[in-house]
Amino acid sequence: MSDDIPVGVGIVYEGERIRGPDVWAELGGPKVEYKAELAQFRKEIEDGKVVVIGKDIPELGEGGQYPFGILLEFYGKGIEKDIEPVIERRIHDFLNYVEGFMHLNQRYDIWCRVSKKSKDAGLRFKHLGKALMQLYKAEYNFLEKIQITFMTDETKVKEHYEWALKIYNERDQRVRGMKDSDVDVFYSCILCQSFAPNHVCIISPQRPSLCGAISWLDARAASRVDPGGPISEFEKGSVLDETRGEYSGVNKTVKEKSNGTNDRIYMYGMFEKPHTSCGCFEAIAFYIPEVDGIGIVDRHFKDDAVNGLKFSNMASQTGGGEQTEGFLGFGLEWMHSQKFLAGEGGWNRIVWMPSQLKERMKAAIPKNIFDKIPTEKNTNNVNDLEKILREKGHPVLSKKKFEVTKELKDKLFDYIKEKNCEIFPDEAARHFGIDEEQLMQVIEALKKDGVLE
Repeated sequence: MSDDIPVGVGIVYEGERIRGPDVWAELGGPKVEYKAELAQFRKEIEDGKVVVIGKDIPELGEGGQYPFGILLEFYGKGIEKDIEPVIERRIHDFLNYVEGFMHLNQRYDIWCRVSKKSKDAGLRFKHLGKALMQLYKAEYNFLEKIQITFMTDETKVKEHYEWALKIYNERDQRVRGMKDSDVDVFYSCILCQSFAPNHVCIISPQRPSLCGAISWLDARAASRVDPGGPISEFEKGSVLDETRGEYSGVNKTVKEKSNGTNDRIYMYGMFEKPHTSCGCFEAIAFYIPEVDGIGIVDRHFKDDAVNGLKFSNMASQTGGGEQTEGFLGFGLEWMHSQKFLAGEGGWNRIVWMPSQLKERMKAAIPKNIFDKIPTEKNTNNVNDLEKILREKGHPVLSKKKFEVTKELKDKLFDYIKEKNCEIFPDEAARHFGIDEEQLMQVIEALKKDGVLE
């Protein structure tokens, strides 16, 4: 590492926490509206150049919270734009190698802290840039040129943020429509094990990373350019539970990479064997026993959720790489997937979410359920929730009253014959206007009748 960087740089500093009394300044974070990091493939850049737009580290006021943008531009022969998300996600990894600099989350949720000790030692953005460049080139030998821009000027960060959101959305659109059944391989990511030692993120076409930054296509690109890196390909194996999303290859990989701590996960569920959560997740699904439903809260919602807890409170119960029944961290893009909480009834089980998130994810929410999901504008009190759900005619209240009728059994049997005995539960459930759990009840009834094997 370059001798003119005034602090240590190396894996030994990864996972370092900078607590309140030791903080010189915060960059981004939950109290700052504009923050984003972005990697872009560019040919016309100046290798080694670091640009600072706004105040540098010593000019930031002690204890202040500032808008923050990072633009990493790179070039190398034989590589394409598809690798941008892969390069971008490693910003988190490599900045945490810098002594006295803490980086959390990703994309538009970045939250960084600079320690007083490193600021006093002379740490500047130019040093962060140099450290990043050297770490990237050591890891990826195909990178020929890197130019980095750091932004703390609010006007510039806002422009960067709005531009970045468009690019994130374009990336996410690429994988929508793909199905887990279309592929033979999934990907595992262990980037967050410095903070959550037993966490293994499983990435499939219908379940993106918890941080929201890595889709199946992104993971494929990462695995190809860096086979020995933190993102690895594996055979998904046989389907052990279609509805809850249990695969033999996933279980094997999770056991190997979680240090033997976990040996089974349900990719589409949040009970019994839920997917572990790290700390970078964009949202949390939480169980509400009073109505046997599921609430959702994202990290941008600052008030109490309907269960009386803030996102930060639930995050401490959810994260750390443990399997915690009833709490599940996830990436927002998963809400566009047909497998979103499919093991728990999907959208028919969602009974509360913040209004801002609900509006943002409007395209992902089935039209027949959208108006039936309460928000903080309806109630923030779980004791009032059942009454409101009843007034709205929410299907969660009729879930226990589901009846397997002869008519439904006959129709499903005809449907199965029509499909030559090869059906996808999610498609079949939508066809009959029921959830996958109810579909399985009908199938079990047909088996008991001796009609199906």
